[in-house]
Amino acid sequence: MQFNSRAIALLVAICVAIITTAFLYLVPNITTTSIVIAFLLSFSSSYILVRLVLEFLFFRQIETIYDSLKKIKDSELVLRGKLSSVNPLKRINREISSFARSKEKEIEELKERENFRREFIADVSHELKTPIFSAQGFVHTLLDGAINDKEVRKKFLKKAAKSLDALDLLVQDILTISQIESGEIKMHFENFDMRAMCTEILEQLEDKAEKAGIDLKMSKKYKEPIIVRGDYRRIYQVMINLISNAIKYTRAGGQAKISFKELKENKIRISVSDNGRGIPESDISRIFERFYRVDKSRSREKGGTGLGLSIVKHIIESHESEIMVKSEYKVGSEFYFDLNKASYIDKVEEGWEEDYA
Repeated sequence: MQFNSRAIALLVAICVAIITTAFLYLVPNITTTSIVIAFLLSFSSSYILVRLVLEFLFFRQIETIYDSLKKIKDSELVLRGKLSSVNPLKRINREISSFARSKEKEIEELKERENFRREFIADVSHELKTPIFSAQGFVHTLLDGAINDKEVRKKFLKKAAKSLDALDLLVQDILTISQIESGEIKMHFENFDMRAMCTEILEQLEDKAEKAGIDLKMSKKYKEPIIVRGDYRRIYQVMINLISNAIKYTRAGGQAKISFKELKENKIRISVSDNGRGIPESDISRIFERFYRVDKSRSREKGGTGLGLSIVKHIIESHESEIMVKSEYKVGSEFYFDLNKASYIDKVEEGWEEDYA
């Protein structure tokens, strides 16, 4: 039932008038006219008094509180027009409850961000410490006298340089993630041949794959260009990372391959798969987190910053897509994502029709 000051005043006035009239019937020799006049007077005076008290001392104060609360809330949370006739006590209770829930949610999000910030700082400190301490140790050893030995000097300088290169790579990866998240790095979308890009990457990583005893190839021979729309430089970075990981975590004698699949939604699915050691099911949900390593000891031996897959995730999400993974421990892994297929008109405008001649 809906109430306002008028309805409440009316109910109270009727009750007071009825009770007053009932008592007057007990008075001997009272006339009907007197009873009617008493009823009307008691009704009108009660109605006016109750209405004024409720309106000025109660309802208007509640409305003021309600309006103040509305000003600090998102106007989209409550449709005020639909609630205008609701009991103000229920309405303000609803508003306060909604406001409390939103603030509780904000507090939880702030706590999560604080935990994330704390973990991130701890991870960065830990990751920076390793190359810095290594380079520092080699340099101090040389300063303590080893610099006079030509062979030792050259060996230690190479190791120090390697540690500093790892430090530089780590810093660059951290900056890349930070810039993508803050929007400083904008994606420059263009049409390009995904097949040609992957062919170039395979040639670039061919020596690395041969040294590791890995058969690196495309799943089949693609005769025609595969034209997609995206940021060429960033997708190149994604493919380098995924293929390098496939080589890194596949045993000698294994294979890593790239495949393409045309989807119905005018998209191209790009996959990088291997028959390496795979990822345990318990780790799959976390592999795209910053600095997360499935096997921390072996991952450090194989190099890398622990940020590669996190960067991949951010780049693919900037293309309004999602990086997915299917993996079975000790069997192999497959990473895949979808890119928009370039339309025929776009291909013609950029001169791709010559490739189909």
